[in-house]
Amino acid sequence: MGLKLFNTLSRSIQEFAPLAPPRAGMYCCGPTVYDHAHIGNWRTFVFGDLVRRYLEFKNFRVTHVMNITDVEDKIIKGARETKTSLREFTGKYEAAFLEDLRTLNCREPHHKPRATEFIPEIVALIEKLLERGFAYKADGSVYFSIEKYRAAGCVYGKLLKLNFEELRVGERVKSDEYAKEAIADFALWKARSPDDGEIFWPSPFGEGRPGWHIECSAMSMKILGPGFDLHLGGEDLIFPHHEDEIAQSEGATGKTFVKYWLHGAHLLVEGKKMSKSLGNFFTLRDLLAKRFTGREIRCLLLSAHYRETFNFTLDGLQGAKNALARIDECLGKLREIADSSKSALAAPKLREGEDEGGSTLQQFSDALDDDLNVSAAWAAVFDWVNKLNRRMAESALAPNEAAAALATWTKMDSVLGVGTKSEADVPAEISALLAARQAARKEKNFKRSDEIRAELQAKGWTIEDTPKGPKLKKI
Repeated sequence: MGLKLFNTLSRSIQEFAPLAPPRAGMYCCGPTVYDHAHIGNWRTFVFGDLVRRYLEFKNFRVTHVMNITDVEDKIIKGARETKTSLREFTGKYEAAFLEDLRTLNCREPHHKPRATEFIPEIVALIEKLLERGFAYKADGSVYFSIEKYRAAGCVYGKLLKLNFEELRVGERVKSDEYAKEAIADFALWKARSPDDGEIFWPSPFGEGRPGWHIECSAMSMKILGPGFDLHLGGEDLIFPHHEDEIAQSEGATGKTFVKYWLHGAHLLVEGKKMSKSLGNFFTLRDLLAKRFTGREIRCLLLSAHYRETFNFTLDGLQGAKNALARIDECLGKLREIADSSKSALAAPKLREGEDEGGSTLQQFSDALDDDLNVSAAWAAVFDWVNKLNRRMAESALAPNEAAAALATWTKMDSVLGVGTKSEADVPAEISALLAARQAARKEKNFKRSDEIRAELQAKGWTIEDTPKGPKLKKI
């Protein structure tokens, strides 16, 4: 079975067939760098990472582009209030975003274009729209005319059904506050205003800056071409952002802009919409401060289907921590068996589902082929863990089988990206206590050894004494 995805453009699940296989061009709407990204943003970015990882698992050669919006109203306001340059203000938030991206073990996009570095391309695209009659100038700004676009036989409303009476397409603007001709028209270029200060660029239309929608069209088409395979984002971007991207891109080129549109659903926190006043607004750093790790947060964000509204809770994070501990414990035992040279077991034929090419991987990939059904993929993982644990408890797993099982996990984790717990995850203080306990045991000071064990337990760690030495385990 091939990979099938829900395409917002067709409102249906379709088999993924890129324009030039095995290459696949993928554009993800990235951060607007005026503050730290919140956990709702991160659900979308982790979803984008899952798409990329699974395409690569399926042997597609992915070109992953994620833009950095580094000029817009909130950014200009922030730079003005902090009395810093645009680059200085956005630079710190961009660096923080990329650091958080690594904390969540997301693969870094191949291209991270900043809007401010694509002004010539943006201007050229606007000129093309003016030339084709889909845009017009007004008081130093340039607007896209939805009425003229539709009059030319073009469809506005490809991603969702629009009520054009409510949208008020063609309704004239009566207030002097607006220079545009119709209420529904959107800005391609914004004329310089006093609040912009020194943040502006020269253009054939006058000094100013680009509108938000045109930035993504210019950057994506410059890097991926006028038509490409995948465009991702949160469902809140479907309208107007992505719909406007389609209109201005196809209005300029006359070609289909994107073949597949994928959108992630909203995220609730503790059952409610995120709000600072409700105390349920979290950035990634807020959660790290609560002693959760990036892999635990990533695991929870990947626990539900991307098109389902997901309730993110602190209890859910604890559940993710426990789930990963089960995997870590199983992998630790597999490594011990795989490394063992003293096993008296023969090397039996590998059982179905426990070798790297067996049914476990097939179940895993079948689940993800079905519109990235991560719940079913996780079910395959934990069924595999349970089978292995039973065999290891019976001392019935040979070293070659353990090695094959570890290879299976490596393949599955190349998609899930949760990694494994390492010794580096053990705090230095805890490692020092373990060493002190070993020294006490060597000196036969068992009273001190027991005291240290109790101290470790009080700090949330237990010790398992094995033939290969003591193993620390988080309680």
